[in-house]
Amino acid sequence: MSSVVITGGEPTLNKDLDAFVIRLKERGFSVKLDTNGFFPQMLGKCLPYLAYVAMDVKTSLGKYGLMGAKGTRGFQRSIELLKDERVDYEFRNTTVPGLVSKEDIPEMGELVEGARRFVFQQFIPGETLDKRFNNVNPYPPEVIKSFAEVMRSYVGEVVLRI
Repeated sequence: MSSVVITGGEPTLNKDLDAFVIRLKERGFSVKLDTNGFFPQMLGKCLPYLAYVAMDVKTSLGKYGLMGAKGTRGFQRSIELLKDERVDYEFRNTTVPGLVSKEDIPEMGELVEGARRFVFQQFIPGETLDKRFNNVNPYPPEVIKSFAEVMRSYVGEVVLRI
């Protein structure tokens, strides 16, 4: 079986995403969607046809405004949609110093509590959309491992990509 990953920008902004996912599924493709979770209506339309969803949990709710978010209601709805669905999924966090700190991890855990899987992945500086992060030093692996220890009390499985 062949697979397709739909990623961004943010794919759920596309008003025809659900039709595209359905066509892929009808043609025998296994489809994975990468999303920021801010558009739960489109996510909900696609879920029955997806094999896997990876949704970003960038930081605690209070810090989403630092990234330009006007609100987090849609994001929170998408978390609940995934936790209630049969599709396989992961919530994931790229551990960006300045956006994610040890104080944020319990709040992030409460957001996804009861979820199947949470992934921490290493931030790699370089050419980033937000130039403030181009030269940020990533966390040492030990720090990310300590984040994972906290998250383990909230979710079924914690995965490290460091």
